[in-house]
Amino acid sequence: MKKSKLNSSKKTKEKTKTSHKKHNQNSQKNLPNSSIIRLKNIFSLPATILLIIIFFVLAVLLLFTELEVNPLFLANTTDNIIRPLIGDKATINVESIVFAIEDQANKIKYNFQNPSSHVFTVLPKIAKFQNLPTLTLTPIPPLTHFTLLPNEGVWTPITIGTKKWEIARTFVRPDPDRSYAVVALVKMDMTNLSVLPVAGYIQPGGPTDPGPGKIPFDIQQDNNLVAAFNGGFLNKDGGYGMIVGKHTYLPLKPGNATFLMFSDRSPQIIKYAGESLAPDVIGARQNGPLLVQDGKDITSSSLWNMQTWGLTTTNSMYTWRSGIGITKDGNLIYAAGYSLIPQTLAKALIAAGAVNAMQLDINAAWVRFVVYEPLGSGQYTYQPLMQNMVNGGRAYLTGYQKDFFYVYKKA
Repeated sequence: MKKSKLNSSKKTKEKTKTSHKKHNQNSQKNLPNSSIIRLKNIFSLPATILLIIIFFVLAVLLLFTELEVNPLFLANTTDNIIRPLIGDKATINVESIVFAIEDQANKIKYNFQNPSSHVFTVLPKIAKFQNLPTLTLTPIPPLTHFTLLPNEGVWTPITIGTKKWEIARTFVRPDPDRSYAVVALVKMDMTNLSVLPVAGYIQPGGPTDPGPGKIPFDIQQDNNLVAAFNGGFLNKDGGYGMIVGKHTYLPLKPGNATFLMFSDRSPQIIKYAGESLAPDVIGARQNGPLLVQDGKDITSSSLWNMQTWGLTTTNSMYTWRSGIGITKDGNLIYAAGYSLIPQTLAKALIAAGAVNAMQLDINAAWVRFVVYEPLGSGQYTYQPLMQNMVNGGRAYLTGYQKDFFYVYKKA
């Protein structure tokens, strides 16, 4: 009797094991994609650690040696190889760690040396400029306790083939804990200038809807091109809207900051609420929530807690950032700098006179502002705004993968 019960018990256990085994096999077959991705992320942990070590070594070399690494190469490697390999979240986490290490290294470095006041590239100078009443160029008072560097907060003209102050530049330091966090500011007189967008030949439309990727030929030939600067995030990093003329590359999303450009009036930055656009709108670009609204920093609002690329985790990254703002007079401000977070970018834009402002692209490879000097017959020389900024001058003239904006003199 006891033997019979034991045999029966063994058979029951074996059946149970077989049943569990089949269930586990079926479960693995039916694993949803999200579960598979999580498993891949777990198994890719050594690869992630290796990437962190590689980026750390590169960061240290860049900071303390003369080694130069092409930021565009690094950015394309990250977007086209690393992100598909380990996923968006893991990539953001790796970047977050690397930027944090770089920031700490900068803190140590600038404990022993002062930041340079040579922020800008050397541009040609004209002895006398005509100061225009339409461009307010009041010096910006110190934003921190640091001793002012030479020309910090003082507006100086940018040569664009005219003796009028149609574009001016300065720099500020908005972070009280980082003397090296410099923001370059450019103020543009939109009574004499116009700005328009260009869709890149890859972004944001992708292979099915590529843009021209370059400044229109007629603008180049008229010798009226003044400047060009970066656009916003990749399509996959938020899917933020973009319209050029009558062509909608990506539909506008309600709730996002929207840069509106018009056929015959100054540009605006608004919080888009889903309304129909005015008939004279000839360009629109979105890129996340507003940085500044009615002259106030709103980067601590709930909109900045969204789980999207460029927000949440990336908000705490001290990296290259760019943004634009509109003054009460309707003039356009461009801001760019390194070792920034959204709050310090917003602080700089407000100091320059921005009433409404938004963030554009981030990271060293994508933040770029180019000044064009006409030579005649559609030819130009071009220089980046800042000493350590990527020079995108040729790419904007011949073909660039991402969207951007160009500024030209009104006829």
